[in-house]
Amino acid sequence: MTVTLSDEAMRLIALFEDETGATARDCVVDEEYDRLVFLVAAGEMGEAIGPGGQHVQSVEQQLDREIKLVEDAPTAEDFVASALAPAAVYNVTISENDSTVAYAEVADEDRGAAIGKGGRNIDAARELAARHFDVDEIELT
Repeated sequence: MTVTLSDEAMRLIALFEDETGATARDCVVDEEYDRLVFLVAAGEMGEAIGPGGQHVQSVEQQLDREIKLVEDAPTAEDFVASALAPAAVYNVTISENDSTVAYAEVADEDRGAAIGKGGRNIDAARELAARHFDVDEIELT
């Protein structure tokens, strides 16, 4: 699946990669919550965060925006689980009937983390899953 990036997203990805040394595969500009969501290449999350969080903090300070990082994954199931982190996701099942729905089994105590304030975490997970795996909806079970 091909993701088309805006000029702004490409500029933000270039800055992120320069500052962190990690590869960003996508960037979602979340205007509603004044934050950026970067999709980091699998295996590069530690590099993106940096020692004590210094890499991601540097980018946050330069852009004066909150940043959320999501690690890429090879399957839709693993991707949805990664996108809902730091919530503990036990299992993700993909159902493909009229639409493609990912059912994510989340621990009761982690439902709030999966949803996020005002729904911002699950909204970001939905947008990324739609862009990269054609998932129409994510539902928590």
